[in-house]
Amino acid sequence: MMATLQAIKYNDGQLEILDQLLLPESCTFIPICKVEDAWAAIREMKVRGAPAIAIVGCLSLAVELRKLAVPETKEELCRMVKEKLDYLVTSRPTAVNMQLAAESCVQLCARLSDNTLLSVAEAKGDIVKHLEATLANDVADNRAIGEHGACDITKKNATKDKLRIMTHCNTGSLATAGYGTALGVIRSLHAASKLDQVYCTETRPYNQGSRLTAFELVYEKIPATLVCDSMAAAAMREFKMDAVVVGADRVAANGDTANKIGTYQLAVLAKSHDVLFYVAAPFSSIDFQIPNGHSIPIEERPHSEMTHTGSTRTAAAGINCWNPGFDVTPAELITGGIITEKGVFKPDQLAPHQ
Repeated sequence: MMATLQAIKYNDGQLEILDQLLLPESCTFIPICKVEDAWAAIREMKVRGAPAIAIVGCLSLAVELRKLAVPETKEELCRMVKEKLDYLVTSRPTAVNMQLAAESCVQLCARLSDNTLLSVAEAKGDIVKHLEATLANDVADNRAIGEHGACDITKKNATKDKLRIMTHCNTGSLATAGYGTALGVIRSLHAASKLDQVYCTETRPYNQGSRLTAFELVYEKIPATLVCDSMAAAAMREFKMDAVVVGADRVAANGDTANKIGTYQLAVLAKSHDVLFYVAAPFSSIDFQIPNGHSIPIEERPHSEMTHTGSTRTAAAGINCWNPGFDVTPAELITGGIITEKGVFKPDQLAPHQ
């Protein structure tokens, strides 16, 4: 199989990301030299997808720390690390992965600070190693998600030789360190010769489906068809989908899931057409501190994303816009399950596995 796209390049303190705003016209990598560069790239959606946001955020801090002269004390080092991480968390508030990555690193700092046998230089090195490990860890998690998901979907459609899957937004190599979550499941089905066709929605208003997912599918020669968001119900009936598989930016403790706007309506349509609906996400996307979806903050995006295509206005000047970046799918509509690197679970089965 052809190698998957690589959207994040990191080697020996040098970080570059694929500018996804320029896709599919151009594959251009841009350098990320400091935390402020990462914050801007995340905010502007040059990099997007909850896992990729956390990876780029963490690696940008690793880049800074490698250049940093060793502080006088571990307390000074840890204070600086926490301030930088807190800043990165503000870039896109709905996705939980950056927040959890920050919390994990802050906890490590506390342990290192308490270890009197450890020098400041050694503590700094341990923090850098921790931050750099996010890249390899994400790839391993994605591949496990892909295998678990493909196995579950195949088992629940045991009478069918080939499967038809619908997906939304972009959840592949461009949204992660590589391979992907929901698109990773699709890759695994394709590798097992179980995929007949994947139907990707364009994902308005930012067109992550038509710009990014379609780009990945064509690149890897995976059989795929692009549909407009408004065609989803008709496509489910016409092509007899076997499952819908989407990603997640944050999953609440009860299984309610925040994902790209339009996910909720796909879940409602899947229920109406008796199609299995799956969420694919690493366990790091599950926020056990939030009881349900009502508590998940929903980012509002600029109106220009709706009113313009590039620099060209496509909506009447003066029209009011509502542009939430995400919606919340109630747990009861996730009929297939939540696919994680630990296995596939019903929404009410998550807590015992945290």
